[in-house]
Amino acid sequence: MKLTVRSIEGIQPAAKDVVVWDNEIAGFGLKVTPAGKRTFLLFYRTRDGQQRKPSIGSWPAVRPEAARATARQWLSEVAKGSDPSALRQEGRAAPTIHDLCERYMLEHAGIRKKDSSIRNDRRLIDSHILPAIGSKKVAAVTRAHVSALHHSISSTPYEANRCLALLSKMFSLAERWGLRPDHSNPAKNIDRYREEKRERFLTSDEVMRLWGVLHSPDVQAVPTSAIAAIKLLMLTGRRLGEVLALEWAWINFNSKMLSLPDTKTGAFKVPLGDETLALLTELKASPAADAVYVIPGRSGSKPLVNLQKPWRKIRDLAALDEVRLHDLRHTYASVAASLGLSLPMIGKLLGHTQAATTARYAHLADDPVKLAANLVGGAFVKMTSQ
Repeated sequence: MKLTVRSIEGIQPAAKDVVVWDNEIAGFGLKVTPAGKRTFLLFYRTRDGQQRKPSIGSWPAVRPEAARATARQWLSEVAKGSDPSALRQEGRAAPTIHDLCERYMLEHAGIRKKDSSIRNDRRLIDSHILPAIGSKKVAAVTRAHVSALHHSISSTPYEANRCLALLSKMFSLAERWGLRPDHSNPAKNIDRYREEKRERFLTSDEVMRLWGVLHSPDVQAVPTSAIAAIKLLMLTGRRLGEVLALEWAWINFNSKMLSLPDTKTGAFKVPLGDETLALLTELKASPAADAVYVIPGRSGSKPLVNLQKPWRKIRDLAALDEVRLHDLRHTYASVAASLGLSLPMIGKLLGHTQAATTARYAHLADDPVKLAANLVGGAFVKMTSQ
């Protein structure tokens, strides 16, 4: 019979599966199970004689007209030597974005990236990429999919751009691994959002206010390790992760040197000033002097991992709204510039490997030069007026 809505509804289940063939398209039929489930199928033979009977879809989700159109398309592909059933099975087994993310973490990030970068990649994957396109096949993701994901987090431009960069890297690797055709990266040619560079430098009054709070009775509720960490950030200009991971074994009190085995730019030796050494000596003499970490966590056996909560309390006490912990590193550089230190020297103090990274402080380094010019000019005026 011709498979139509009326004829399909009239087919009754039996004790065994019943298959009714369509009288218009050879091999196109409908299977009815004893439970009453109705599924469209297509019977055909491949060029090498193998029999195939793939399902097209279930009634009533798939209408007869749509099932018939699919049957015609598949038969056309069979006539050209293709095997639609085998292609569908390959498609089901094809890797998804979830699979690509796991392979990226295992074979790329886990080998080539630092722990902090690995954690950030995992956060971006779990927070944004997997919820949006995790179930999609790697080969099926289009620029429209990636663009929509990028737009969905446009309220945080920096986060959106980092996510886009991560996707671009993963799709480049997918091409290298043979999971996508060459030059098909769907994360390419998508405009990044403008990022507002934020560089906050504490004034001398703000520095004095913050330092005063760190030594005031108002911070008694803040862990001493957190207070020590903030002091070290101010005195050394180091990155937050570097300070929190500090081990006593890395500090040489005799040579006044701190040897960091792994920073953003590799191993780095940090000269320690007298004020910093005094703070470290005080910490070393505390009851937890036998600890491995300079800034221990609550248990004492592991380092402190989160400074945000105590920092917010201290920041509020010092009336420094919106000041970030990383701004203390910028402030360290600004103080160095105000003392007349050159940009190359500031770069060495901060551990920059590229001069361009330190160039952001050029306007600060000019200030002491301008002051010196005024002093020299004033001296000439005094000399000539006598």
